[in-house]
Amino acid sequence: MTTPFFRSLSLRHPTGTTPVLVGADALSTSRPDLARWLAGRAVFVVSSSPILALHGSRLEPLRAEAARWVVLEVEDGEPAKSVGTAERLWNQMLAAGGKRDSRVVAFGGGSVGDLAGFTAGCFLRGLEFVQIPTTLLAQVDASIGGKTGVDLPGGKNTVGLFHHPAMVVCDTSVLPTLPREELRSGLVEVIKMAALLDPELLARVETDLDALLAGDAAVLGPVVAGAVAAKIGVVERDPDEQGDRRLLNFGHTLGHAIETSCAYAGLRHGEAVGYGLLFALRLAGRRGLDPGLSGRLRALLGRLGLPPLPPLDPAELVAHMSRDKKARESGLVWVLPARLGEGRMTSGIPWIEVAADLREFLRDPFAA
Repeated sequence: MTTPFFRSLSLRHPTGTTPVLVGADALSTSRPDLARWLAGRAVFVVSSSPILALHGSRLEPLRAEAARWVVLEVEDGEPAKSVGTAERLWNQMLAAGGKRDSRVVAFGGGSVGDLAGFTAGCFLRGLEFVQIPTTLLAQVDASIGGKTGVDLPGGKNTVGLFHHPAMVVCDTSVLPTLPREELRSGLVEVIKMAALLDPELLARVETDLDALLAGDAAVLGPVVAGAVAAKIGVVERDPDEQGDRRLLNFGHTLGHAIETSCAYAGLRHGEAVGYGLLFALRLAGRRGLDPGLSGRLRALLGRLGLPPLPPLDPAELVAHMSRDKKARESGLVWVLPARLGEGRMTSGIPWIEVAADLREFLRDPFAA
């Protein structure tokens, strides 16, 4: 009998250490620690109706430990990440008697985690919270590193704060229930990190891609752990995103602009980032990136079967990118691959070049 994959990691940051548990039994393994953390407290569970219907029973063993167990339902996906939703949650928590030592549990995908962490970080100047991510994208990226936030109509993640969870529980047994499209979205984030931070992980994804897209639990566990370890390494070096951590924005500059132009509908986050990666490869190719590596990454992204881009206006995309949260007074900083396992922050790319490249890119995103 094969032993289920399990790995225990930890993320050190300026406010302490966050344990990160990865594996098919991660929720069961973490139960004693979680029970102590929420014992006798008012516990606010932020989740969505589909996740509660599919996986809500997994939290039932913890419910008896809490003094009060309040479920706060939000919309599924990116629409939940609004200032209005956060305000509603704050009012509900206040009405339910939330205190400075109450607890918040984020139970869902990346959007739920971003919203719940932001809500917890602001309410009464900060409640402790735990991330229990249920999507591949959230497990490998969104739940790790303390970034929280909500969207404004003009830009994604434009309001937020760093607020690290007390624990992250990546129970990979939920991942085979995801549709192929969700697995694909999460794998884009894995590819993003692997290309710049972990070439061995990139090779594993290339080899096991079909099984990963099919939701094979045996191959998903090690890939999730590898991506988490890569992200922990860069976050520990740069917890406040002033240096190396900006490498994790590879593909997100155009990706976020696409999401904003689409009003956060039609494309999943990872799918939009996949197109952002392809555009970044185009810019990097003009600056000396090895065509072999560029072709390798394009081929891998092509195997994912990204959905086609909807009609997009290059001028509108440029306008959205100019308001990107990564922009500085001196202009936009692009994350571009320099070579396998190495990225660089590149500034000074003229907007006229970006706009011209965008027009060509939108006609054929996979062209070199």
